[in-house]
Amino acid sequence: MNKKSSSELFGLAKTLMPGGVSSPVRAIKPYPFYTARAEGSRLTVVDGYQLIDCCMAYGPLILGHAHPLVKNAIAARLGDGWLYGTPSPLEPEFAGMITADHPGMEMVRFVSSGSEATMAAIRLARGFTGKKDIVKIEGGFHGAHDGVLVKAGSGATTMGVPDSAGVLADLVAHTLQVPFNDPGMLESVLSAHDDVAAFILEPVLGNIGPVLPEDHYLREVREITKAHDVLLIFDEVITGYRVGIGGAQVKYGVRPDLTTLGKIIGGGLPIGAFGGRREIMELVAPQGPVYQAGTFSGNPLSLTGGIATLRYLHSHPSLYDSLDQKTRALGESLGEGGNGSFVRLGSMFKYFFRSEPPQNYREVKECDPAAFGTFWKRMLDDGIFLPPSQFETNFLSAAHSDQDLATLARAYTQCR
Repeated sequence: MNKKSSSELFGLAKTLMPGGVSSPVRAIKPYPFYTARAEGSRLTVVDGYQLIDCCMAYGPLILGHAHPLVKNAIAARLGDGWLYGTPSPLEPEFAGMITADHPGMEMVRFVSSGSEATMAAIRLARGFTGKKDIVKIEGGFHGAHDGVLVKAGSGATTMGVPDSAGVLADLVAHTLQVPFNDPGMLESVLSAHDDVAAFILEPVLGNIGPVLPEDHYLREVREITKAHDVLLIFDEVITGYRVGIGGAQVKYGVRPDLTTLGKIIGGGLPIGAFGGRREIMELVAPQGPVYQAGTFSGNPLSLTGGIATLRYLHSHPSLYDSLDQKTRALGESLGEGGNGSFVRLGSMFKYFFRSEPPQNYREVKECDPAAFGTFWKRMLDDGIFLPPSQFETNFLSAAHSDQDLATLARAYTQCR
């Protein structure tokens, strides 16, 4: 174990890395803890203590940290090399698994991250339709590329406003926004704008949630986009294989034109994928004129981790019911009282500091961030790591034991 404490490591990191971290969400005040190793449901911190992990690397680790099946598969693959720059037999094997599981993915292209997948899917939608604009959900997150870094809450019929320095205003002017769970507003926007290539949304808002779709919302979205000849993109980077085999499109019975995946399909290693109807995907280079390329696309280690994970999920179908029962029990254990609401979907869950479960981004913003900050710190002191933001989903994995759940329930009851 590294003998340097987390505070010392952060002091050094701040002199070498912007903010001392590799991603903004990790910038915990006054300093983040540094993980030395992870196994099952636990993180071991360099300072010598363990935490029950309900972040699970923000979703990829549905089987838990360092699952033996995935670890052994990756270790075995290392002997054959870990980067080729050529096609490998793993690619058609994994592509066949993914397309078989997703009705909306007749062909698939592997990339290196979920952000890259959504960026490519939007480019492809524009290339296929010949249209310029896209519509996204207020508060929906689709990665850190320019076209989707739009200030949330700017208004459904207002042109996008950059949410980051360095993003060109005339670029995000082609990004419109509508509230989640509001099909009427989507209809209004598409009726008023005839140059929309695609509507991209998380079918379950994960980066501010989970915020769940109301009954029939996703089916109405599908009907509206079809009526306006607009492609529907499901961003299932979080929900893919998290809410079940085939993701949200199978769970809710809605077939999008394009789908993006990431997180779980890499088994904990970097990966992304986008896919959809064959006639659309055939426009991707080298078969068509929509360019997309990447040195690490189809990386053999990532594909190996993904294949091992998906095989396990297919051979253990009861896993999803078990995870659902665990979050259900956690919610029921809270009982009455407290100053918030518990929201869950399968292994995704969140305690919102708002009296009623939020239905969209504006309602999420009504939550009490100060109350959450106090709650999060108390949970950490009790040995439980939750994502350090009111606006991130919590996750359970197959590795979380009944004892873990009892500890979580006790801590939630005492700390909220």
